[in-house]
Amino acid sequence: MDPILRINDLSIGFLHRGIIQYAVENISFSLNRGEITAIVGESGSGKSVTALSILQLLPKEALISGEILYNSPKKENANLIKLSQKEIKNIRGNQVAMIFQEPMTSLNPVYTCGYQVMEVLMQHKKLGKNEARQETIRLFTQVELPEPAVMLNRYPHQISGGQKQRVMIAMAMSCRPDILIADEPTTALDVRVQANILLLLKNLQRKTGMAVMLITHDLGLVADVADKIIVMHKGQIVEHGSTRDVLFDAKHDYTKALLACRPAANSKGKKLAVIKDIVPGYVTKEETSRVITAHDLPNIILSVQNLKVYFPSATNIFGTAKSFFKAVDDVSFDVKQNEIIGLVGESGSGKTTLGRAILQLVKPTSGKILLKGKDITHLTSGQLRNVRKELQIVFQDPYGSLNPRITIGSAIMEPLQVHNYENKKMQKEKVIALLEKVNLEPDHFNRYPHQFSGGQRQRICIARALILDPTFLVFDESVSALDVSVQAQVLNLVNELRATLNFTSIFISHDLSVVHYISDRILVMSQGKIVEEGTADKVYHHPGNSYTQQLIAAIPGRILAV
Repeated sequence: MDPILRINDLSIGFLHRGIIQYAVENISFSLNRGEITAIVGESGSGKSVTALSILQLLPKEALISGEILYNSPKKENANLIKLSQKEIKNIRGNQVAMIFQEPMTSLNPVYTCGYQVMEVLMQHKKLGKNEARQETIRLFTQVELPEPAVMLNRYPHQISGGQKQRVMIAMAMSCRPDILIADEPTTALDVRVQANILLLLKNLQRKTGMAVMLITHDLGLVADVADKIIVMHKGQIVEHGSTRDVLFDAKHDYTKALLACRPAANSKGKKLAVIKDIVPGYVTKEETSRVITAHDLPNIILSVQNLKVYFPSATNIFGTAKSFFKAVDDVSFDVKQNEIIGLVGESGSGKTTLGRAILQLVKPTSGKILLKGKDITHLTSGQLRNVRKELQIVFQDPYGSLNPRITIGSAIMEPLQVHNYENKKMQKEKVIALLEKVNLEPDHFNRYPHQFSGGQRQRICIARALILDPTFLVFDESVSALDVSVQAQVLNLVNELRATLNFTSIFISHDLSVVHYISDRILVMSQGKIVEEGTADKVYHHPGNSYTQQLIAAIPGRILAV
């Protein structure tokens, strides 16, 4: 093996109240040319901090010791920690590229997607504008963006979350880097595109001999593509080895716990194990929780009738629409009391638009939405204010959902203040109780969003959605950014709250194993239409539609689900 990057005794600390708290402590490993090395662990384990340190992207106050040695074409064993800003700038995006976890905040909203990729090519590869344009179209085609030439001129807000991530991947691969750091690169992608992107990364790796550092909490992805695995826990490496050895002969209790936390085909109706259940030495994976079914419940909480949401795709000189993009096209279904409906489909299938239309965040073109028999399709803003207490959403992007200027305690408490819930003391007590339920600490109340990991930010968003005890929730990819243990905690929490609060919900996700576990029924969407629906077991185990069969076949790591 030929190491292209060697990390020796790396420690990264931050000064907090006069005490150095270490996010990473004395870790050592190497990346080899032509290999995919997966770094696995929970949120806060130090994975992303390690990756950011390679390109000097950590805050200036970070205390870093150790070595990060890069065998660059120009200089052998260059210590990336010691390079000047000018030297590291020439390496970033060119020789060492990175795909970030949150594409929504990684793209500049004032520039088109095409320009942002072309800029990298013109800066690092010295291509002319026309050459950079053609190369960008080729890259967009490689990452399977629809209508690559049209996508060139679209702004980030005009494309879906999954499409934004594909733009980021195209940008990262544009200079054919020696090292590609992929920090949760497929979090926002549906399973079919996810499989294609990973196959593309694998093929490029084999063709160019680049080293790939894949940061993920998804053990299914690791099983399918990684050559070796490094397991991190609380800033330290607790296990490492070949993919097969780590996944099928795990030695450390923490690794075993990560494997046990994944929702599998046989876990429906059982309480998912979490890390604390296993690491001390006992397992509760077989413990059954109260299973609620909605088949015998006659009350319909939500009824969607012939719903259409169309967006103009072309206009004449007078601004009148000539053609439309049919995001949601004549969709009808009912949701019974206490039922969880799983909504599955690829990026751009219309599932998020449907969820937002139900909450009146997007105005329907036609059709009706009935909540407890009352038509809420055309309510005034004043009328909607009274309905908001019963309708809540957990958005896909946790960072973009939180105001960076206010503490997370204030963010969660804000809905209580808007709806005049009791006094300030009781509001704070309720917020702290909910923080503990979503596995956060009471002293997190006064911290700001940037002080949390991606997974922690998503738990904060879930707490804010639950703070008013809503009767109907829309979870829009709400566990896609979470590591498997925290994902299990959130799914268990959803089941527990469902049992106690009797809320009804739609669970939007591209992860069919999660949807199968949490849902009573599944709706499959494609091109704005529902192409298949049925009980969770029927759709997951016996899909009738060819599109659903393709989604099932594309689930990563199916070998671990048995």
